[in-house]
Amino acid sequence: MDTIINFMKRNYKILIAVVLLSATLFAFKINSEKSADPEKDKMLLELLTFVIEKGHYNPAKIDDAFSKGIYKDYIEALDPSKRFFLQSDIDEFSKYETLLDDQLLNKDLTFFNLTYTRLMKRMDEGKELYKGILSTPFDYSIDETFNTDYEKSPYAKNSQELKEKWRKQLKLSTLSSLTDRLKIQENKEKGIVEKVEKSDSDLKSGEMIDNSANTEKDNASDGKPKTFEELEKITRESSLKSLDEYFGFMKDLTRDDWFSVYINSITARFDPHTNYFPAEEKERFDVSISGKFEGIGARLQKKNDFTEITELISGGPAWRGKLLEAGDVIMKVAQGKSEPVDIVGMRLDDVVKKIKGPKGSEVRLTVKKVDGSIKTISIIRDIVEIEETYAKSSVVERNGVKYGVIYLPKFYIDFENKDGRDAGKDVAAEVESLKKAGVNGIVLDVRDDGGGSLSTVVDIAGLFIEQGPIVQIKSAGRQKEVLFDRDKKIEWDGPLVIMVNSFSASASEILAAAIQDYKRGIIIGSKQTYGKGTVQNVIDLNQFVRSSDKGDLGALKTTTQKFYRINGGSTQLEGVASDVVMPDRYAYLKMGERDVDNAMPWDKIDPAQYNVWTNNSKFSKVIADSKNRIAQNPQFKLIEENAKWIDERSKENNYSLKLENFKKNQKLIEDTNKKFKSIADYNYNLKFTSLPKEAEAMKTDVSLKEKRERWHESLSKDIYVEEALNILDDLQSKPVVKKEISETAKNKKLVKS
Repeated sequence: MDTIINFMKRNYKILIAVVLLSATLFAFKINSEKSADPEKDKMLLELLTFVIEKGHYNPAKIDDAFSKGIYKDYIEALDPSKRFFLQSDIDEFSKYETLLDDQLLNKDLTFFNLTYTRLMKRMDEGKELYKGILSTPFDYSIDETFNTDYEKSPYAKNSQELKEKWRKQLKLSTLSSLTDRLKIQENKEKGIVEKVEKSDSDLKSGEMIDNSANTEKDNASDGKPKTFEELEKITRESSLKSLDEYFGFMKDLTRDDWFSVYINSITARFDPHTNYFPAEEKERFDVSISGKFEGIGARLQKKNDFTEITELISGGPAWRGKLLEAGDVIMKVAQGKSEPVDIVGMRLDDVVKKIKGPKGSEVRLTVKKVDGSIKTISIIRDIVEIEETYAKSSVVERNGVKYGVIYLPKFYIDFENKDGRDAGKDVAAEVESLKKAGVNGIVLDVRDDGGGSLSTVVDIAGLFIEQGPIVQIKSAGRQKEVLFDRDKKIEWDGPLVIMVNSFSASASEILAAAIQDYKRGIIIGSKQTYGKGTVQNVIDLNQFVRSSDKGDLGALKTTTQKFYRINGGSTQLEGVASDVVMPDRYAYLKMGERDVDNAMPWDKIDPAQYNVWTNNSKFSKVIADSKNRIAQNPQFKLIEENAKWIDERSKENNYSLKLENFKKNQKLIEDTNKKFKSIADYNYNLKFTSLPKEAEAMKTDVSLKEKRERWHESLSKDIYVEEALNILDDLQSKPVVKKEISETAKNKKLVKS
């Protein structure tokens, strides 16, 4: 959820001060090896603290209150479900609760070293615990319960209590899986084919629910019904496999990885969006902003000691070569003509480093194919673009009128390449293509869009207005700055709807706020957007170290500015309120900036000078009509009812571990879920299609064709998109002739029946 502005240009005075001091403060030699390097850790603490204090918009005071915040965040991050540490550990740790500010200033690693060493010890003990517990059957006839509210639950007083906590956690996990298997088997015996699904509210116990098992495959491996004892054993074996994989992943984490957790517990006390990126995280962040990287274009996952290909990215060199496929297991990696390196048992991050590389270079992979054969495959690395990152559009026609839908998942930009992908340019191209297709209105969908580049927001907002201010920016101790669209050309002057939800953040909120303040379009969606009104800059920490043989220090992302609407109000905490609020399944859950600890406050500044869009005389009536439609729509009423039910379910944390009681409770949940099943089944039966250029590409790109067809299908089942189209109908200069029975009315009848 990060809005990025070039730090060098906008904060040059701060940067010069840091550079001048860096020669004396941070001239350390850094060990690039993975082994513990206390001097590197101390240097990182000093460097991060200095840069934050000099560059942060409003740096927090480093005092006892600051220390308590670090302590709380860090202990929760190490053991969120309280299944490793004992109360005696916490008692020992708590002596440092108000001392961490002093340790930070003195570059003292005592607390980190203590907690890290203890965690490693407790994890080793935990591994023995779960293996022992899962080696014998559970007794599901005992009437006992387990509470998954870990925040309120106490730490175990001794090893026996801890073992009991593990036992109940694992029993709940296997009980959930066992119930599913029993249900599948019972249905098969009755001749019923039913897919067992869990509602969102049932997944809140997180890691406790065993989702690794392929229950249908396990139940029918030999075609014969299995006994209760056999199914019970399968659930334990499945849970054991899941935990082995989890602990295998944890084993891969180095001391540096855990030190990054500690550092981020410190940076989070300045504000929720100030955090440290180790080298690998910085690279992933860059990919998320630019939408591209150099490599072979394959997504990987760790399975025990093996690295498996899960997906080939459409258009990438691996995809083009047609020799690799999902499910292949990578055994060895070689650079060009060099000897191959065995990567079995290697950390996933290290495997990725070996496979990625500069464009034009060769990598050779020795893989075990899905059919069991072993092959060596040569791939020439190239630029890989992550297609899902980029803007896309679709056309729909109803009642003889065409409309366009543009989906923007992120405000991306390639800072290093002026000719690279840019959300502003891409959205402009989509708008131009939609105009050529003859659309009469546009829906711009930024739901779940967490933000990105601020410059692209200005460009995109400028497509819909003549010219004027888009956003105001305030830096600490400096006059406000106003970013303008100075291009008088209006790319689209027709009806416009912006779709948002509670996960639309940062740059998305700037766009929605500007369109709303100009009264240029109508904002529809959740009651309010996420509420992130701050600007972050990413600072490469390696620039502050003179040593030539240093390791990669990573980067710091810190809050340097706040942005404001052109009307003067901040989007911080409050977000952007929708003109038309639509019921949302997650409306009552706490998920916004206002619910985040240590978020920066809301405030306001003087408004900028701007002229409201004159062609908005219909807005009041259109908004009122939309609200009335929503209030009368049985589907929206059902969504609202579902939202309240999800909120109620989220507060229920006590689970029965007796099979009979658990099944009864699950039956009640399933019966309620059936009532809400029509939400997912909704379809207003309109056909969405790709624009001609994309449709042509889909003829040869099977992956793209499949992705677009899935997207088009989801649009045709999205009641929020349907209402956006209704609003575009109402915004037309000429009334749209309605069919005798609208698609919505048909669906209303179906719901009632």
